Amino acid sequence: MTHSPGQDIPPPPTYPGHPVEPAASLPLPEHPDTSAPAYPGTPDGTPPPPDTPDRPLASAPAPAYPGTADDAAPPPAYPAAPAVTAPPPAYPGTPDDTAPLYPGAPVSAAPAYPRDPAPPPPPGQLGPAPDPLPGRPEQHPHQMDFEQRRVHLTARQRGADATALSRLLVQVPAFLCSLAVVTGFASAFFGSAAWLPVTVWVLSGALVFHRPTESFLARRLLRLRVPTPAERARLEPVWREVTARAGVDHQRYELWIEESDDINAYAAAGHIVGVTTFSLNHLPNGQLAAALAHELGHHTGGHAWASLLGQWYAQPAELTWRAIRAMSRFALRVARVISLPATGVLVLLFGCGLLAFVAAAWMVLLPMAVAPYLLALVNRRAELRADAHAAGLGFAHPLAGVLHTMRAHEEARYAAAGPRAPRAAGLAKLLSSHPDYADRLQRLQPYLDERPPR
Repeated sequence: MTHSPGQDIPPPPTYPGHPVEPAASLPLPEHPDTSAPAYPGTPDGTPPPPDTPDRPLASAPAPAYPGTADDAAPPPAYPAAPAVTAPPPAYPGTPDDTAPLYPGAPVSAAPAYPRDPAPPPPPGQLGPAPDPLPGRPEQHPHQMDFEQRRVHLTARQRGADATALSRLLVQVPAFLCSLAVVTGFASAFFGSAAWLPVTVWVLSGALVFHRPTESFLARRLLRLRVPTPAERARLEPVWREVTARAGVDHQRYELWIEESDDINAYAAAGHIVGVTTFSLNHLPNGQLAAALAHELGHHTGGHAWASLLGQWYAQPAELTWRAIRAMSRFALRVARVISLPATGVLVLLFGCGLLAFVAAAWMVLLPMAVAPYLLALVNRRAELRADAHAAGLGFAHPLAGVLHTMRAHEEARYAAAGPRAPRAAGLAKLLSSHPDYADRLQRLQPYLDERPPR
């Protein structure tokens, strides 16, 4: 619908339900303050003119710096460090006001730069020995450090070498004589049952490997004792190292102590290893290990049990011979008391009986007469084999040191005894169970030169 100019516009329609307002409107309420508030920061309270491109903003004076009496006074200067710096304070406790030097530091010395290592010594010549640490005593050259390590046991823990078999062979005549003696006594006391004590005596050789019997022999015959806790603490690590190098179980053998002032060690029966108190307390552990390795060589080679077994089976014949000698001496003393002709008759009868016995059993008596010299020869051979065993385990140099010490002690003992001290010579030297120290050291020389014999 269109309206023409000048035409009256009809009023809007009334909404149903609302009262009809009058045509005249109510007056508007008046504002309590028709004047505009003053603009803050201007002297007359009027706002500054707008900033337009054609009219730049008028610059107002800067407000006065707070805290100054004169609004035109410049702001105070920012505090700065003084132009001349004061010297640093003197170091307390020094006379010249300088910092103390570190103890032991060189004064104004240039740092040491690494140098090229010294060239190695020529072959066959040892280099200079390192200087010992200050405050620590110089260590003995045969002092070794034994650490626990894995042990590889060999399949063959012991055996019987040619020396052990030779020892048994040499003692066969003595065994036959002992068998005859035991059989004669058994026949005299048991009659037809004589085979029983003879069989028991033959089987008694197995007691050599019986541990309780060995302990009895060690205490009663060899005069050995069990190590104290302190002695065992000193002995056990050395023995473990020796057996580890040999591949032998260290628990197969028992360690014993002998109260003696000599340098010595023992291997007896099947499981006895003894050492003197002097060796335990005065030898370096390397030399002590060499002595124990020597005795272990006697065990692994079968020398110890073969020697004891031969001595055991030779006891009846030896006891019988001692009894015959004692009875002969007693008869001679009685004959001397009675009369001189009676003594001559007794000697003649005893001599004829002895010649008849020798003629009848010369095949047994002759080897028995030579047996002591053969046994001494076998014993000397066993000692050299035991030395080679210890040297093969790496103890050649400590073993040579032990031999030098033993020779020095022997020479000192002879010197203290005077020129009349008896020395082994002739047949007595042939009965020695140990070779000369010079011979043993000569046999060790290839190991000392690191050229062990094949």
